[in-house]
Amino acid sequence: MKNNFIKSFIVAVSAFAMISCDSPSKMAELADQITFKCNPEVLEVVAGAIEADITVNFPAEFFHPKAIMEVTPVLVYQGGEVAYHPFIYQGEKITDNYRLVSEDGAQIREKVAFKYVPGMEKSHLELRGKVLYKDKVYNVAEAFKIADGANTTYMLVNTDGVAKFAKDNYQEVITENEEAQIHFLVNSAQVRNSELKSQDLKDYKETLAALEGDARRTIVGTDVVSYASPEGSEKFNNKLSDKRGENASKALSKFMKGVDAGEISVKSIGEDWEGFQDMVAKSDLEDKDLIIRVLSMYSDPNVREREIRNMSNVYKTLADDVLPQLRRSRFITSVEYTNYTPEELAKIVEENIDILDEEAILRAAALTKDNNDKIDLYAEAIKKFNSDRAKYNSAVVYLEEGKVEKAADVLAKVENQDADYNNVKGIVAMRQGNLEEAAKYLKAANTPEAKANLAAIDILNGDYYEAATKLAGTGDENEALAYILTDQLGKASDALKCKCPHASYLKAIVAARKGDVDRAKAELENAGAEYAKRAETDIEFAKVK
Repeated sequence: MKNNFIKSFIVAVSAFAMISCDSPSKMAELADQITFKCNPEVLEVVAGAIEADITVNFPAEFFHPKAIMEVTPVLVYQGGEVAYHPFIYQGEKITDNYRLVSEDGAQIREKVAFKYVPGMEKSHLELRGKVLYKDKVYNVAEAFKIADGANTTYMLVNTDGVAKFAKDNYQEVITENEEAQIHFLVNSAQVRNSELKSQDLKDYKETLAALEGDARRTIVGTDVVSYASPEGSEKFNNKLSDKRGENASKALSKFMKGVDAGEISVKSIGEDWEGFQDMVAKSDLEDKDLIIRVLSMYSDPNVREREIRNMSNVYKTLADDVLPQLRRSRFITSVEYTNYTPEELAKIVEENIDILDEEAILRAAALTKDNNDKIDLYAEAIKKFNSDRAKYNSAVVYLEEGKVEKAADVLAKVENQDADYNNVKGIVAMRQGNLEEAAKYLKAANTPEAKANLAAIDILNGDYYEAATKLAGTGDENEALAYILTDQLGKASDALKCKCPHASYLKAIVAARKGDVDRAKAELENAGAEYAKRAETDIEFAKVK
């Protein structure tokens, strides 16, 4: 039994001697006793950089007290490699200012950061070591691979930006009014023959008669609107207004015999305080401001009338010049004008564009599918009307064409710098790579489109959860990507409704992350040649190939 114990002790001592580094050269030979852990194990590019935490574990009795060890992280990728600055460790008897490793061993945490360059999506992180002792260098024979890399999924973000065209105010149907009026004597509802023979009424009838041959205009109907001047009893004036409406309607029907005025409707306003105030405001009365102030101070019509009558110096002028004009019935005929159809607009653009106003040109541009034709039409609107909307819309077209500098140039000429303008300014800055300036404009815009564009910047900056919050439920192209980047795979699947190569590629990523290899392969097939080259080096599919 005693002999067996001695043999076991000798074996144990021999094994200890194998890992104990009694010389610096042994440290290099036994470097595989050091353990390394990288977080993350699969490197990821975030905001243009690859960062990782490395934990280095030195075993006890490993580090020679008079030695220095350099461990250099190197990112090896397609096309080259890049080294990070070395981690330098020293033994207990070294007096330099490096990280100390005692004979009891040590656990040391380090950080690395590499600027991304194309090719790093297929890469690995390795550690290369050497031991320094006095003037001698002992290289560690093999590098230690500690992580694969690098995930670039965030680079699938769409940074084209979301912008909307400024709307035109082109009316397909325009409502026009033709109007005439008759006046009554004070406290009377009788329609006088002299009023029916007025030039105003004759012109009104001739105009409506001419509309019967106008293919673009249709008479909708006529309102007979009657009033009483605001003097005397309000109750009496309301009845008087009603009676004037009845009589004026009958007189109009007779007067317009043979001419279509459409369906006639009668409206009674009663005392015409609104008309009174309007006429006073337009007059040259010295006390008109005082009269208007009285009207604003009192809502009771009786009090209003009393206060105005108390202005004896102006009341006679009001009674002679203003009040008679308010004892009236108005004939207001509503006419619908049918504007140019899309086909007619297209023809006029080709044959006689000079007859079109700004709104018609903007509508013609909106109807045009060819971007070159759009630009030409916007140029016409800018030349003729200095149209801000045409300048802005030109910028949107240039962005669609990928002509960012042209978009910036025309946008600089826009005077109305509203929310949509700020959004497009933000898109231009984002396309130019100036994310800070872009964010400033997009925050100022504060529109749904700007919010989606800000989310794209969040993704570029690595703020994935912020982007997912902004895009939730929007249906934006980047919504599903934001969910993938925050590992919300169920929401990502729900958001991927588009049947397009980009969506198929994102679906393949979702499937790969879920471990559904067959589905991932099928979606990569759907993504087609457009994404085939990326898929070859995409670490998302490391377990799919």
